[in-house]
Amino acid sequence: MKLNWLELFPEPIKSLLEQLPTSILDRLEEVRIREGRPLEINAAGEHHFVTLGGKLTYRVEESYKPIREDSHRLLDRISNHSLYTMEEELRKGFITIPGGHRIGLAGRTVLSGGKVEHLRDISGFNIRIAKEIRGAADGILPHMLDKKEKRIKHALILSPPQHGKTTLIRDMARQISNGRYGNANVKWSGMKVGIIDERSEIAGSIRGVPSFDVGARTDVMDGCPKAEGMMMMIRSMSPEVLLVDEIGRTEDAVAITEALHAGISVIATAHGSSIDELSQRPALASLIENQMFETYIILNRIAGNMNYHIFDRQQRSIQLSLPNQKGVDVYG
Repeated sequence: MKLNWLELFPEPIKSLLEQLPTSILDRLEEVRIREGRPLEINAAGEHHFVTLGGKLTYRVEESYKPIREDSHRLLDRISNHSLYTMEEELRKGFITIPGGHRIGLAGRTVLSGGKVEHLRDISGFNIRIAKEIRGAADGILPHMLDKKEKRIKHALILSPPQHGKTTLIRDMARQISNGRYGNANVKWSGMKVGIIDERSEIAGSIRGVPSFDVGARTDVMDGCPKAEGMMMMIRSMSPEVLLVDEIGRTEDAVAITEALHAGISVIATAHGSSIDELSQRPALASLIENQMFETYIILNRIAGNMNYHIFDRQQRSIQLSLPNQKGVDVYG
């Protein structure tokens, strides 16, 4: 069962959010709490502050400003009253809670040997609301099918943060696992899918069980570093398709190369707005230069809709979804 994310917030913040129009709550992406500064929400790419009466405003002086007690009570709820058990999450600067909701944290860092050991005096929170959008991959999956070999092409999905990458691959996992491939006219069986879910955002697992529908033939390696998780999944679960979110390190590229050489289809995402931009990152440059991916999908969000541009291995354009075409609302 998914966590009702509204129950996460202490009063009076919870009451203020509950007063927001349903049209806003349904499209909510983020709730930002900054101690002593306006309570902010982001919905469909637009930000607003929230007043003490639960109304939306752009005026700082009209907004509710969370106090120190709000921060302490929220942190207490996030950590289930046991902050010391979350030292690793505090070191990384984010916590993922049941349901796949990710909470970014800001405060004062404590260093050890010049590296961040953990956070203290936490006064900033960014609660990102995870959503399940069935059909998000409908227009893209047909371009990822190798019909001759009856397999999924190796694909890299690029976009800046919050443009729908995780929502997209979650739906890809569901469809590929269940034997549905968007609007493609194929009659293939479902494939064995493996998800490496380091941040617990794709499947939103609770005690190892996905809270999102990621498909009947899908296995999830939850909370595991991507590179190590890919190797573990290959050895233990023999997937036909591997999905991994937000690659960026050298060890990620090495693991992906190993998976490709093992005959496993890989679908990965990365932060970026173009293939050229990604090729400038040393850790991933070899994957681009060696044309390891057969398909590139570049996402961008316009008016809340996910639009995409698809390229082949030689970076030639093969499909473009324009804003005036029917896009997929990735925020509900």
